[in-house]
Amino acid sequence: MGTNEITTPSGEQKKRWIPHTYAILFTIMILAAIASYIVPAGEFERIEVDGRTAVVEGSYAEIEQNPVTPFELFKAIPLGMSAASQIIFYIFLVGGSFGIIQATGTIEAGIGKAVHKLENKERFLIPVIMILFSILGATIGLSEEAIIFVPIGVAVARALGFDAVTGTAMVSLGAASGFIGGMLNPFTVGVAQSIAEVKVFSGIGFRFAVYLVVLTVAILYVMNYAKKVKRDPKNSVIYDIELKMKNKQADERDEFQQFNWRHASVLALLAGGLVTNVYGVFKWDWFLTELTATFIIIGLLSGFIGNLGINGTFEAFVEGMKLIAFGALIVGFARAILVVMEQGYIIDTVIFGLSNLISSLPPSLNAVGMYVTQIIMNFFIPSGSGQAATTMPIMTPLADLLGMERQIAVLAFQYGDAITNSIIPTSASLMAYLAVAGVPYERWVKFIWKLVLAWLLIALVAIVVAVAIGVS
Repeated sequence: MGTNEITTPSGEQKKRWIPHTYAILFTIMILAAIASYIVPAGEFERIEVDGRTAVVEGSYAEIEQNPVTPFELFKAIPLGMSAASQIIFYIFLVGGSFGIIQATGTIEAGIGKAVHKLENKERFLIPVIMILFSILGATIGLSEEAIIFVPIGVAVARALGFDAVTGTAMVSLGAASGFIGGMLNPFTVGVAQSIAEVKVFSGIGFRFAVYLVVLTVAILYVMNYAKKVKRDPKNSVIYDIELKMKNKQADERDEFQQFNWRHASVLALLAGGLVTNVYGVFKWDWFLTELTATFIIIGLLSGFIGNLGINGTFEAFVEGMKLIAFGALIVGFARAILVVMEQGYIIDTVIFGLSNLISSLPPSLNAVGMYVTQIIMNFFIPSGSGQAATTMPIMTPLADLLGMERQIAVLAFQYGDAITNSIIPTSASLMAYLAVAGVPYERWVKFIWKLVLAWLLIALVAIVVAVAIGVS
């Protein structure tokens, strides 16, 4: 179990009790084991169709009960790690490669250059910064890593007459918009599509269109708020805090490294690597192994170009893997839930029950049901890759039984997972953003709730449209 610390207006730290994500997953494992004694065991017939495993409609049949013993419950954890090993190593190695890129200072220097270029052009600051961070969110899954930029964003915003909420929003909501779009996000869309046996990064055109809408709405929302604050500081949701900080507006923009040819080369290498991965997926049928290898090459070459040296490169590689360990290993814990349900032969019973529950609804409402389910699950499992490992093995065959494209199930997961990360208190990255910015959680909710609602509605419409046009 764990706590999140929230900064109060008085500067004190208030602890809010929240169950640890691993504790939640282990509790679900226990409930699944108990359910194996109660829920009727059953299974579908499965066949291979175009290289994908699919359930045979109408083939469900009850079988002899096979309850999971307490010792088998604990065995499920290493078995889950083993079953999800390809995805776990993919997350670890890609995270390590991004750790090298970050150690070169390329991202910081690039953002710093953009900020300096926009000096005295404040009307362009918010959209440009949010677009830059959204690109990082959409391509490398930038989330917790954006924490280091929040103090810079706050300092810049205050220097321009805005407030800490505006500075936090420029960074966090920019990254969140890209994370929601997820066109090339290896940690959410990549993992979910691999589990659903859908070509990795397929449907990129549709996702890009939705991303543009999500990002545009976010930019307009933040710009409108910033305009109100600049016109009258009392419009700030943290006006009392800003009054105390008005004499502490030291501009931290000079802390950025000078952007140089090494940074430009690393950015070019990263862009070329991403293009290569997309081409490889669609032209050479690349999958996680090939994508991982490409990211390792990008990381090692970045270390060489960034002059980190051999030891420095691999130290950064290890640090990158450390940062991503929570999200990587949680996939194994999540997979352990499925191991328990599979050993107890109740997973197909759950799928059968869900399909009967919603099969009478129109296809678009079936997809909406999946979307709402993912939103609820995200409160308890805010890790994108962990949620994918938990829910996609259930949602994939459910989509098959409902005659729905598997890509729709991935979209429902993608939007259900990403959007509420900007408001739920179980989101580690959100609570970290607010802690370093000195923004109380309650004040942030007051600022953000309308945007989150707008995003949820946009995603809802997108899913309905995706069903109507048959995105595959």
